[in-house]
Amino acid sequence: MPELQAAVKAVAPSARFLKSCSASGGTPANGEWFPGAGSEVKTTETVSEMLKAIREGGANQCINYAIKFDKWPKDKPVLLSKKDIETITSVLPQKVKDDCHFQHARVKAFAEKSRASMHDFEYEVSPGCTLGTKLVPVKTAGCYVPGGRYCHISSAIMSVTTAKVAGVQNVVACSPPMPGTTDMHPATVYAMHVAGADHILAMGGVQAVAAMAYGFLTDAGPAEMIVGPGNALVAEAKRQLFGRLGIDMFAGPTEIMVIADDTADPFIVASDLVSQAEHGVNSPAWLLTTSEKMGKDVMIEMDKAMDKLVVTEPSNPVKEAWRDFGEIVVVSNREELAKLSDLYSAEHLEVHARDLDWWLTTLRNYGSLFLGEETCVTYGDKCSGTNHILPTKSVSRYSGGLSVDKFIKKLTWQRMNREANREVGAAAARISRLEGMEGHARAGDDRLRKYFPDESFVLDSQWKRPKLA
Repeated sequence: MPELQAAVKAVAPSARFLKSCSASGGTPANGEWFPGAGSEVKTTETVSEMLKAIREGGANQCINYAIKFDKWPKDKPVLLSKKDIETITSVLPQKVKDDCHFQHARVKAFAEKSRASMHDFEYEVSPGCTLGTKLVPVKTAGCYVPGGRYCHISSAIMSVTTAKVAGVQNVVACSPPMPGTTDMHPATVYAMHVAGADHILAMGGVQAVAAMAYGFLTDAGPAEMIVGPGNALVAEAKRQLFGRLGIDMFAGPTEIMVIADDTADPFIVASDLVSQAEHGVNSPAWLLTTSEKMGKDVMIEMDKAMDKLVVTEPSNPVKEAWRDFGEIVVVSNREELAKLSDLYSAEHLEVHARDLDWWLTTLRNYGSLFLGEETCVTYGDKCSGTNHILPTKSVSRYSGGLSVDKFIKKLTWQRMNREANREVGAAAARISRLEGMEGHARAGDDRLRKYFPDESFVLDSQWKRPKLA
């Protein structure tokens, strides 16, 4: 779209595309890049119909959809018991369990640091008038963990752990059974259990989101917050349920951007771009560089890396993703790189360049930032400690990723003595009348008359609203 092309030129007038996205509306450079843009009407209608059926049919309708879409046996409970969890996870080698505990410990430690940075406070703004903030976790949260072609134990750890550290009393976790089976992936179940899930549902899709939202199938009650990534149907279900409950974000396909100067290693840059493009056929992978040679070298390394990957995984979608959603942009200086990066607001942003502190200070919009070749998105996705449930579709322009604060309400409170009413009551009455809200004003008037019956106050606004003809 012309206005978006103009937006790119406004922040990076020297920009040149060595490789551009071929999909219509596929990047911030040539289409509307925000949640819901390009959403299919069919997806919206399908989800709406399913949610309506579940509202009317309750838990039984959730089960019916699980039987239909997840191929779940009619006589098999979807709520896992303690014995179910033990049986399912008993097949896991100890090393798998050890890795899960390693991952959990680091994510939990980071979440605890985040929680420690938040605190209640109170202060006396004027004599007799005390104001404060109280932090209160939601009571019940739902954590959706994707299934499909991958085993997303990391999503289980990231979502459930963070909710429990935040102080959520009831955490319901759900994930669909493995394709072609009637069991959840044992590692996913183990990760949910280690992270502290209070209830585990072997269910995926719209029906799982709705079950958590409406409080079906467990005694946890309706969720007040639902988090976690999922496919287009899951994302749309969360969007339609927003308002009834809170959600972490309306997520789109995963994204990676790499910023590279002439010091970067094109082999490593390509490796990292491939690592995220494998998520799906519509997963963007973007390279911004100040070196045309770097851009061309990365294109060569991309072909090598993709060829090598599909030899062992022929169904891997990386080539389609790179063909349709890959970009390489060359600009003349790092200032333009930073501005263009902020325009894109990528979910994952790696910097392979000199002066990493400058980039940390300058960059403003990203889901998570990875500074230097020595770290990468894979580390953050799996086990370095930061959360991998992050904003896509340029949402990082106004919001961050999943953290403990997503599950915590920041509630304000106040307390006054009668003496404080002299100042506040009179001012509130005058401001209310200035705004034309007489009922509000009288709440102040009446207190002043009660507490100070022998005193008079200036309660009328000094500005009078003109009478309407």
